[in-house]
Amino acid sequence: MGRRTWIVLAWFLSAASSVNAGPHLFRHDEAPPLPAWVEFCHRNPDECTIDLRQPEMIPLTDGLSALLSSVNVSVNRSLIPVTDQDHWGVVDLWSYPTDGMGDCEDYQLLKRKMLVEAGLPRRALRMTVVLDENGEGHAVLTVRTNRGDLILDNKTDNVLEWSRTNYRYIKRESAEATGWVYLTPDPAGTSLTASSGQ
Repeated sequence: MGRRTWIVLAWFLSAASSVNAGPHLFRHDEAPPLPAWVEFCHRNPDECTIDLRQPEMIPLTDGLSALLSSVNVSVNRSLIPVTDQDHWGVVDLWSYPTDGMGDCEDYQLLKRKMLVEAGLPRRALRMTVVLDENGEGHAVLTVRTNRGDLILDNKTDNVLEWSRTNYRYIKRESAEATGWVYLTPDPAGTSLTASSGQ
């Protein structure tokens, strides 16, 4: 994601109280979407449409675990990492990595596309914004399961529980309407609960 985008994100973070990778944050409002996501949605409206008939969480089975691992490893090893500035000459651009190159959100968009094509409900697959272990902006894919939220990430081939990533979770796509929500903790600390706003 582009540096300017993360400067804007940092401004929004100043309004949010501390967000930890450990038992979640408490937020109860909608979050502003990233401009590059909005542009992506204009080009790919089906990627951002919410079908409330789909489940928001899916059962975590051995088969699902194997599928998530396979897709995560396959995409991570097939793409060449490159910044949007070097790739496209712009600060931030969300797109499918059709030329075999991309940055963090492009990796995750391709993973979601592959998982949806494999039969998973898009509503349970949410693009998510975090601050990584270096305090830098990063995008991951959250898979919402009945046994907690799992993270697909281009920085590791391992599919991890959100609390094992050492990331600071900020916001993700809403599962209720087109838009984004700040993340909130649940008492059990197993999932990244979102507010009810867009």
